[in-house]
Amino acid sequence: MDKIWLSNLSFYGFHGVLPEENKLGQKFLVDAVLYVDLKAAGLSDDVVDTVSYAEVHQIIEHQVTTKQYKLLEALAENIANEILQKHDKVQEIELTIKKPEAPVKGIFDYFAVEIRRKRNA
Repeated sequence: MDKIWLSNLSFYGFHGVLPEENKLGQKFLVDAVLYVDLKAAGLSDDVVDTVSYAEVHQIIEHQVTTKQYKLLEALAENIANEILQKHDKVQEIELTIKKPEAPVKGIFDYFAVEIRRKRNA
């Protein structure tokens, strides 16, 4: 299956278990891989035959910046569900949500969750 990649999208959101995270917020990074048959778009050179990554970016941005979740798992699940609902050409989606400023004592690049969801047949 062909893929459309959105990599290292950066947003400011208010997700986390701790009250400080919900009040102060922090940066989140999102990677999305959309599994789509791109042959028709490659032959037609017409955006109607593909999935607009600009529209997918808007969905991700809206979920990260205007919603509030305690868990990265919930954020990822809601992003995946909305993309699959609004874009019927997407057969499968893989999402990675990274939290580089997690309130954990230690040296790290980020903590993350990754989910993969398929369209229900």
